[in-house]
Amino acid sequence: FKQKTAYEIGVRLVGSEMCIRDSVITTPAGIITTRIPRYLSTIRIWESLYALPFCFMGMILASDGWPGWGVFIWITVALTGARTLGMAANRVLHRKEDVHNPRTSNRHLPTGLLKPVEVFGLMVFGAGVFFFAASQLNGLAFALSPFAAIYVVGYSFAKYYTWACHFFLGWALAISPSAAWIAVTGRLDLEPVLLSAVVALWAGGFDIIYGCADVDFDRKYGVNSFPKRFGIPVALRTTKFMHTSASVALLALGFWMDLSFFYFIGWAIASSLLALENSLIKADDLSKLRSPLFQYNSVISMVLLLFTILAVAL
Repeated sequence: FKQKTAYEIGVRLVGSEMCIRDSVITTPAGIITTRIPRYLSTIRIWESLYALPFCFMGMILASDGWPGWGVFIWITVALTGARTLGMAANRVLHRKEDVHNPRTSNRHLPTGLLKPVEVFGLMVFGAGVFFFAASQLNGLAFALSPFAAIYVVGYSFAKYYTWACHFFLGWALAISPSAAWIAVTGRLDLEPVLLSAVVALWAGGFDIIYGCADVDFDRKYGVNSFPKRFGIPVALRTTKFMHTSASVALLALGFWMDLSFFYFIGWAIASSLLALENSLIKADDLSKLRSPLFQYNSVISMVLLLFTILAVAL
């Protein structure tokens, strides 16, 4: 009989504990209570509030009202599928640097809470849901869906090649208003393109701001970003210009589509919030990035959607 050391006993106990935990997780109840919340968290499902309101704005403006439950449901399913595909791809592709980045090291792949094959499975699931939903809308929506899928996956590679990666991300989110317009009308007009430009400027600007917090990491590990290339002061000035341009484009859209005064009330509130957020961030003090205002800046898009609905309905 060979006497076990304390270390060997500890290893066996940890191994046994992991086996018990894994067996619990693989049961139906364990999957529902443990795995599914992790899947939803790794694709940051709550951040759908950034893209959904602009998507629904495109839908409401295209139909000049309510398009019907069928169109609404399939647009929502399509956007959810596309976003799941894009976010899961982002997590898989960036998992190696996420381990070393203090801002991302606690995510599910770096900590081992999820395996790469699981997140890849989310990609496959999201793509399938997206293509099926697009096929239920109209021929043009389905025909363009592979190009949208390629883009929402491909933008994650941008930061390995160019400091303009933030703009690629902005346009990944900006697809949704034009896509919703196509889903309703079966064609692409210029009005939703302007709305998509607003989203690209809005989201791309915020991504530049968040990139300022990673500038030291990016320099150390050779990751490209706008703040790394041009410095934080220039990055923040560029963001202010982008967000001002987004506000002007939103104002122009209201006049172009002859929307009622409700829309312009929403525009004024959203633009004020956007200006307030930009005023909080200083080149020598990025601490406000953790403030509640930045955590819930999706309020801007929700305000715009609410007042767009009022403008069309009343």
